[in-house]
Amino acid sequence: METTEPILNRAALEKAYKSNFKSIEGMLAEMLSRIQGTLDGAGLFPAYKHRVKTFQSYFSKKIKFIREAAKTGGSVLPITDLVAIRIICPFIGDLERVETALSKDFTVKEVERKGADHSFKEFGYESTHLLLEIPADLMKGNEFLDSPVCEVQIRTILQDAWAEVEHELVYKAEFTPFDDPMRRKLAALNANLTLSDMLFQEIRDYQHQLTNELAKRRVAFFRKIEDAIDKDLYTNFKESPRSAGEEPRQPAWLGPWKSLDDLLLEALNAHNRADYVRAIDMYSHILAMDPKPEIRALIYKHRGMAYFAESRYDESMEDFSATIDLDVQCYKAAYYRGVVQSVKQNYSAAIEDFNRALTIHPYHFYSTYRRAQAYYHIEDYPMALADCNGALELEPENESLKKLKSMVLKKLAM
Repeated sequence: METTEPILNRAALEKAYKSNFKSIEGMLAEMLSRIQGTLDGAGLFPAYKHRVKTFQSYFSKKIKFIREAAKTGGSVLPITDLVAIRIICPFIGDLERVETALSKDFTVKEVERKGADHSFKEFGYESTHLLLEIPADLMKGNEFLDSPVCEVQIRTILQDAWAEVEHELVYKAEFTPFDDPMRRKLAALNANLTLSDMLFQEIRDYQHQLTNELAKRRVAFFRKIEDAIDKDLYTNFKESPRSAGEEPRQPAWLGPWKSLDDLLLEALNAHNRADYVRAIDMYSHILAMDPKPEIRALIYKHRGMAYFAESRYDESMEDFSATIDLDVQCYKAAYYRGVVQSVKQNYSAAIEDFNRALTIHPYHFYSTYRRAQAYYHIEDYPMALADCNGALELEPENESLKKLKSMVLKKLAM
């Protein structure tokens, strides 16, 4: 048996809505600021939208809930989306990170994953909806809200775009596409957007993997530079050359079906494992594929670093020179070639390369520092001191640089 629907006084409700609107807006702005602070702290920088529900939408939903309660004999549900924030992320992988970050700083009252129950034949937008409890200090003076919660929607850019279009096509239109051909078209469009989200995430994951491998390789390369130059200068330690009888490890055969990206990632992995023979072989294989000039420049630079790690300095020099020929603005290749010249004790040539690197990138610390070392070796102590002072402006706490400056000052005092 249905209960009698209570009569809402629309005029009184609208008056209360309007009188509280500015306070609710201010509360929502502060809630958004706190959410943004949480996500900034987690290294997440999505886009944001926020809104206070219009009175017409609010009133219509009130009526709907009252009628549903009258039919079921239950309690009238509170409106939980009077204030709402939408968080729009570039990638699928960000959605879970956003949810995790918010759950640490806010009380999550409810989680709803819209669209999760759709079959592959259905169309409909996907979105994660959270109900976050509004902190008590923000609820003061905002008792108009049925429930002290803020709805937070978390979507990707493509999910958000689909939701906006679907809202216009399905929910606002007088005639909705109920015929099978039209529904199949909408389902296909939704599937394409979902697939695009997945592919974008795969590309991003691959980029992160490459970036991580490159970072590891740089650390190993800089350690080799320190071993080859600094130990000799500061401790009189001489690096033992590779044994003439040492057999290089044989690289695995490279299949022709592998893409350039796959080969590069494998080469970087080998490089980071200190399997330089395999890395060199794979870099050479990539170069044999005749990639674009900018790719060749990159590969020559990496192979030069692998040759350097193997103490094959002449081949390393050739590759860094090839990089410079292909990319005249590559200050790193000029710096690396200068390092090799220093290891070979060709200090005047090293200074020329460091000059080249600093012409392109005047604030490159290591080019200035290594040039100071080269000047020290050719006994040009005033120039060495000038470079020490310049490098100290960039890294005032560098202990190796301080030691070099002390050595230069002692020479000048003689």
